[in-house]
Amino acid sequence: MSQKINVAIAGNPNSGKTTIFNALTGARQHVGNYPGVTVEKREGTCSYKGLNINIVDLPGTYSLTAYSTEEIVARDYIIDQHPDVVIDIIDASNIERNLFLATQLMEMNVPLVLVFNMSDIARQKGFVFDTDKLSVFFGAPIVMTVGNRSKGIDQLLSVVVKTALEGPPAVTGSLSYGDEIENELTKIQSLLDVESPLVKKYGKRWLATKLIEWDKEIVNKIASEPILAAVGSSREHLRKIFGDQPQILIADRRYGYISGACQEAVKTTTELRHDMSDRVDAVLTNRVLGLPIFICLMYIIFQLTFSLGKYPMGWLENLFEWLSVFLTSHWPGPEDSQLLSLVVDGVIAGVGGVIVFLPNILLLFLAISILEDSGYMSRAAFIMDQIMHKIGLHGKSFIPMLIGFGCSVPAIMATRILENRRSRLTTMMVIPLFSCGARLPIYALMIPAFFEPRLRGPMLFLIYFIGIVLAIVLAKLLRNTLFRGETMPFVMELPPYRMPTLRGVLIHMWHRAWMYIKKAGTIILGISIILWAATTYPKIDETSLTGMDAQLAQKTQVQYSVVGRIGATIEPAMRPLGFDWRVSTALVGAFAAKEVFVSQLGILYSMGEVDETSETLREHLIEDYTSLQGFCIMIFCLINMPCVATIAMTRQESGSWKWAIFQGASLTVLAYIITLTIYQVGLLFVS
Repeated sequence: MSQKINVAIAGNPNSGKTTIFNALTGARQHVGNYPGVTVEKREGTCSYKGLNINIVDLPGTYSLTAYSTEEIVARDYIIDQHPDVVIDIIDASNIERNLFLATQLMEMNVPLVLVFNMSDIARQKGFVFDTDKLSVFFGAPIVMTVGNRSKGIDQLLSVVVKTALEGPPAVTGSLSYGDEIENELTKIQSLLDVESPLVKKYGKRWLATKLIEWDKEIVNKIASEPILAAVGSSREHLRKIFGDQPQILIADRRYGYISGACQEAVKTTTELRHDMSDRVDAVLTNRVLGLPIFICLMYIIFQLTFSLGKYPMGWLENLFEWLSVFLTSHWPGPEDSQLLSLVVDGVIAGVGGVIVFLPNILLLFLAISILEDSGYMSRAAFIMDQIMHKIGLHGKSFIPMLIGFGCSVPAIMATRILENRRSRLTTMMVIPLFSCGARLPIYALMIPAFFEPRLRGPMLFLIYFIGIVLAIVLAKLLRNTLFRGETMPFVMELPPYRMPTLRGVLIHMWHRAWMYIKKAGTIILGISIILWAATTYPKIDETSLTGMDAQLAQKTQVQYSVVGRIGATIEPAMRPLGFDWRVSTALVGAFAAKEVFVSQLGILYSMGEVDETSETLREHLIEDYTSLQGFCIMIFCLINMPCVATIAMTRQESGSWKWAIFQGASLTVLAYIITLTIYQVGLLFVS
């Protein structure tokens, strides 16, 4: 008895589905209706190499979202009958629209074969397909056919039989709906009982997605009020964030996946009609114009960060100055009280010295959130894909790198989107070179101190640009040495452009800024107190200070303290970089959290009654250092070992302390060499 294979044919209307069905079955077919509905059911048979193949031609549909009877019939047949293979017929001359159905079949985890029909017309229109890449992206073999001439039918039968017997290839790409939607899907999945018949039938992920889309066929099968209430809450949350219905957002993501796949694997030699996003992309992702536009946009963002942020920064500086004076003047104990010194010189100076830079952080994150929510950030990654491929990485690697401009910790976590371990490790190693928000306070302190207003925006841009260039060079080196190997293909989603909602942008901005504030209130507060104690103790013998003025006495005390002794110990090694004991000591503390560098300098300069505002600190810096030294401080802080949290996250995501230690040590050595070179060469021009 020969083996039997059950096959279902799906596809858009007018894709040539019926032609392929007729070519496969010939006269061995019959027509009826599906049970309970007046929808035509066509079924036929054929044989191939001794195998009997039963073929059902499903109703033509554009999707499986259950908006019509045809869609419900097609979806229910696939779910209930479990065909051995589902053939999706695609009009190759209109591929992006037709692949929407393929993404839904892909989400259903069915054994799938994609048939690019009308391939002759596609060639006439100038389409060239990289079917190997597309096959990897969609986890399905691809067969090129011309149905009305029966071309490719034998190959199709061969692939169908192979897929039925051996299974489809593993899918490398994955359809992600973005953090906001994915978080809501996770919440809903956590409420679904794995033992329930619905979950066993549909699977948690697919069921949760249909509920978020408010698929009425699925919603009507859910009897649990708490689940439906949670779904309603999630849908309302997404509407408020994005200003659109969740089903539209999910459809956008699917089209974004398709667009990204086609950008990678479909080329055209003729002029085609584009929709609005395509027309915008023709400029923004142009091979010649795309990168300059991206660089100019980043430059504008950095310029605005400084010019707009200086006003609220000044207000915060005045607030903390007033608070210090108020506490000092109203303190119930003696003025030399150690507790008063702890509060004013430790807590207010330490945390306040970092919080004053919050306006800059908020402005930078606001700009990044707008670019992300509008869809441009995906294009930025696509633009960088040209460069990424040259260094052995996919453009998708640039997504965690872009996140690194906010914070390295979530950026390291974001490398999970990369399937290839070599690409993941390479990306992890270089992420700290994408200057995080924690370094921005250092630049915001140094740049106004040493550079005139017209140079401040360009200088900030230069620092960020140097980090990007170093990351590219280091990634290339790592891919050619430690992480040598092939680069796996990925789909880079290009969702349609959309107008960001105010609520969504503000929420995304605040989430990132809150991480910065939590650091100020926890890690930085703790370190500031420790540094205050290390700066204050051990106390020098009072008789040693006899005859000194207050400022000299304070400096002598600092040098005698634990902090002063550490600074003096490492100063000889740091002096060739232009750093004295103050800067050297502040850099040691910055290993715990980059922002601490600013508060440490404030503590080291602000003993007793010395003003703690940023302007006062800048005045001290101008007195003690040159602009060359100021620039070298920023370069060293940009490149050297990242914060402890980043090192810990690298260890977690890489699975080994070896790579975390390698990251910290190699970046510190690189920082030393580059800063040493800049300072010593710079002295030749300024001396």
